[in-house]
Amino acid sequence: MKFKAAEIANLLNGEVKGNPDAEIWTLSKIEEGADGSISFLANPKYEEYIYTTGSTVVIVNKSFEPSQPINTNLIVVEDAYSAFTVLLNHYNKIKNNKTGIEEFARVSETAILGEDIYVGSFSYIGSNVKLGNNVKIYPNSTISDNVVIGDNTIIYSGTQVYEGCEIGKNCIIHANVVVGSDGFGFAPNPDGTFEKIPQIGNVVIEDNVEIGSGSTIDRATMGSTYIRKGAKLDNQIQVAHNVEIGENTVIASQSGIAGSTKVGRNCMIGGQVGIVGHIKIGDFVQVQAQSGINADVKDAQQMYGSPAINAIDYKKSYVYFRKFPEIVKRLDQLEKENKQK
Repeated sequence: MKFKAAEIANLLNGEVKGNPDAEIWTLSKIEEGADGSISFLANPKYEEYIYTTGSTVVIVNKSFEPSQPINTNLIVVEDAYSAFTVLLNHYNKIKNNKTGIEEFARVSETAILGEDIYVGSFSYIGSNVKLGNNVKIYPNSTISDNVVIGDNTIIYSGTQVYEGCEIGKNCIIHANVVVGSDGFGFAPNPDGTFEKIPQIGNVVIEDNVEIGSGSTIDRATMGSTYIRKGAKLDNQIQVAHNVEIGENTVIASQSGIAGSTKVGRNCMIGGQVGIVGHIKIGDFVQVQAQSGINADVKDAQQMYGSPAINAIDYKKSYVYFRKFPEIVKRLDQLEKENKQK
């Protein structure tokens, strides 16, 4: 699909300097620009590329003043980075604007479908499922019985949503996510075997949540596992049964949260963090990558290490830890000198 520079400028509340009829059909980095592409310049260190780029159009700040002749068309805006983000979102909407039920998809007769939905081939929509308007279910996904999915949510290929789970509006669930698998609940028997504890709860994902590829959100034993609105989970994250992730909390890849732990709002959790079960983490907490949290954390704490402690204390302690062999050597020397006296 082609767009004219003037159309893009109108979308971005910008002004064209050059040919308003120049046609665009793809996006690119400014250093990799080619005919028909649009790029942006926000960081001054990339300015050199605007004089040689092959891009048909470049979005620039109003404050930009070229030091050499420019051979491309410009769209001048207040903030080039923000404008390009708007353009990316618009491009994504167009690219993902599929509708209809493809061949080989299976949709239950009792499912309630909103307007402009898309169900890809080999996907399954179970009994009493409710899909809101503009929901997109990509191929090879399973939406089990009694699932509810809100307006404008995208479910990418290979995702499995178990029975009774709820996903809100404007969510993005990336490929191969599992929502609502059984929580890890087993009771030990006297003979050393384990008895499975039925997991009869569900998962509730609120509005504007994004979950990365390969992540697993376990259903609650009873009640619900909650991912609150605005939370963002990276790829390959494990959220156990009855966990609650607070609003606008972000968690990086390969982290795991054990059962019944409550994580507050606006937290930032780094990659490969492990969090034990049945604890409470406050609001605005930051946890450095590869840390291990094994106790409650108060609001606005910065944690580091395993077991994690205050990040500043950890860094101070690490200075001594690195010097530990030298310290031991000095102590041994002092002992030898003391014995010789």
